[in-house]
Amino acid sequence: MDHNDRAITSLVVLSHSLVHTYEFAIPIFIPVWLAQFDATAAFVGGTVTVGLALYGIGSLPSGILADRVGSQPLLVGCLVGMGIAFVGVSAAPNLPVLAVVLAIWGAAASVHHPAGLTLITKGANTRGDVFAYHGMSGNIGTAVGPLLATLLLVVFRDQWRLVALVLALPALAGAILAARIDIDETAAVGAVTDGGQVDTGVESMDEFIETSKLLFASAFVIVFGMVMSYGLYYRGSLTFLPELFAGFSAIQPIQAFGATFEPGNYVFAGLLAMGILGQYIGGKLTDRVPVEVGLITGFIALALLAIGYLPAANAGLGPFLVLSAVFGFVLFYIQPFYQASVAEYTPPAARGLSYGFTYLGDFGVGALAASLAGAVLTYFSPLVLFALLAVFAVLGGGFSAYLFMRASPE
Repeated sequence: MDHNDRAITSLVVLSHSLVHTYEFAIPIFIPVWLAQFDATAAFVGGTVTVGLALYGIGSLPSGILADRVGSQPLLVGCLVGMGIAFVGVSAAPNLPVLAVVLAIWGAAASVHHPAGLTLITKGANTRGDVFAYHGMSGNIGTAVGPLLATLLLVVFRDQWRLVALVLALPALAGAILAARIDIDETAAVGAVTDGGQVDTGVESMDEFIETSKLLFASAFVIVFGMVMSYGLYYRGSLTFLPELFAGFSAIQPIQAFGATFEPGNYVFAGLLAMGILGQYIGGKLTDRVPVEVGLITGFIALALLAIGYLPAANAGLGPFLVLSAVFGFVLFYIQPFYQASVAEYTPPAARGLSYGFTYLGDFGVGALAASLAGAVLTYFSPLVLFALLAVFAVLGGGFSAYLFMRASPE
């Protein structure tokens, strides 16, 4: 890496780790909110879905702005917005207000992926390496978020409002650091891997519509379908896992030192930590194997994991921990491949817009799975939820297989 690649890596690593720190701290609060507000899983799932939906919906305008004004100002704003939102979470008196402040968090967090990935693909010459470190940082955040929230809830004796206020501080401090990093955002445009010249992106509604039509008339529409399938699996599986873990006989709550410890929260943090390795290996492989191959193998593994997860949980602590570790690895191993597939199937001039649509599909459409998972758990059973997850994985694998056949020589 040269100096600019290292600077870009520093910026996206900072932003990505904090985005996912907050995203995965939220599920730890769900059992608290269920009790605090005396609500059903379906109602709390709907409340969380508001923020998660904005997390995805906001990606589209964020992608357009990334092409127009650059990534760094947007990433600084992302961090400021998330910090302010968690201050609001700490003061929310009821679920409707909580939905509003989570929507603010979602809108702010939506900026990172289109802005950050546009920055990587247009500014970094060692793109695979930056993808790897970017992905790893996200999973460090996904592991630290639930672990930090769990430990703070223990330290502050379940004073969840104070915990939310403390959690607001890292984002506000991170915004100050992000504003001080010096980068060239378009240093890699014109390289053989990208082609084309520097472009300011869409400049009018007519150009937005025309560019969008061109994108969806190309293979990007298949990428978009694959990303939506992944987003439904990702959100449907992770939103209620801490709540599901509380019901597994192998990891019941432990009373010690005058406090209640939830082993499931630590298993959840460990599962997400395994994603660090998945992101690193997946990122490195994007420069070494066809992205379609990485996607197909990943989706096949996710389908098998969905089928086998509950039997493993019922088989005892050992099988449950092993399958949880594999689940965390595979779930995040896929991400660098689908991020790279967007760069493979879109032009640099529409890169921000492309990533905007990508995360609209992943986090926006995927957010529906939070409400869906809550409804399934309220009215059906965990077995039905994992069967549905397997269907999402099969759909994603089908889209990936189509991309592979399309890319294969005649």
